[in-house]
Amino acid sequence: MGTFIETIVYYLLRQWGESDSTAIERPLAEYGRAEITHNVEFTLHPIRKIYNQVEIAANVPITARRIADIIELSDEFALTSNKLINKGIIQNACVIGTTENAVAIATPDRITSSGTNMHAFVLDKHAYAMIECKRVGKEGDAKGPQTIEKAKQGAYVAKTTSSLQKVRNDHGGLDGIYYVNGEAHVGPYSQLLNEIIENGDAQQLRDFTLSIGVVSNHGNWFTAGNQNKEMKVLAQSYDWLLFLTDEGLAEFIIDLLRSPRREYKSVKEAFIASYSPAGGPKAANVFTKKYMEQAAHKALDAYFAANIDKIERWFNVISPEVGTLHDLKHILVTLKNKNWRTIL
Repeated sequence: MGTFIETIVYYLLRQWGESDSTAIERPLAEYGRAEITHNVEFTLHPIRKIYNQVEIAANVPITARRIADIIELSDEFALTSNKLINKGIIQNACVIGTTENAVAIATPDRITSSGTNMHAFVLDKHAYAMIECKRVGKEGDAKGPQTIEKAKQGAYVAKTTSSLQKVRNDHGGLDGIYYVNGEAHVGPYSQLLNEIIENGDAQQLRDFTLSIGVVSNHGNWFTAGNQNKEMKVLAQSYDWLLFLTDEGLAEFIIDLLRSPRREYKSVKEAFIASYSPAGGPKAANVFTKKYMEQAAHKALDAYFAANIDKIERWFNVISPEVGTLHDLKHILVTLKNKNWRTIL
């Protein structure tokens, strides 16, 4: 189930126009303690440079070295051994190379029988937003230690990776605190959050990271309207907490894995190919947020483009209480379009 949630979130981000800013499973540093990092599912980064779209012929392994040579990536980048496409498998948000303060990423735009059109980007190390997907234990478990530990883990990362920090006040509400030149600024958390996003200056934005959590039910998290303790912990820890409903997840499974239309059957085939029969040899997983069979990748992009309105209704917003998915999209666009060259 965790794979389904992460896949849905990644292709939703692509549909929202965030694929050029998205990194997968990159280390996110704690505020004020850069030596402590946490790998999170997705991070969104300022774009330092965009390379022109290039095409690479079909049936040629698209390696980091090949891409670096084509785009003439600076020698300061330490190249990886990653492959954007190899034997029909795409590596989403494929890391080409890294420096101390930047990461070069490639992503396919269009895959045809003649070749692959792709874009490459250099992203700043700073993440202006992070997204974690949380699921626990075996589906159907009502509750248990893993549920509690997942909530604590998510809450800790959400609370320690941004310069805008949460403080519980004596009325049970949340205040925020951030520092500028050693001076503390305190106020209602939601008010400070909105001020920084909409009108923040360089000092406020430089170490700010919006935290977004996505959780699901399946007997572990109850529902958006019937929150257990763990859900409440996450709701007060993430800036935004989204709830993927059972109805939404069921639609994803029915539309793409149980009874797909002809144009989406490659998604079902990639999923089945990733899981061996009991006792059989271990299969290579080609259905994850990071690695996806290329026909399934094209089909998922097409499905999300054709059904985006329906897909957005799969999510309930738990926190903030008055927030909508439209508001979150606006916030991500606002942060993406900041003049990061003058901020960082």
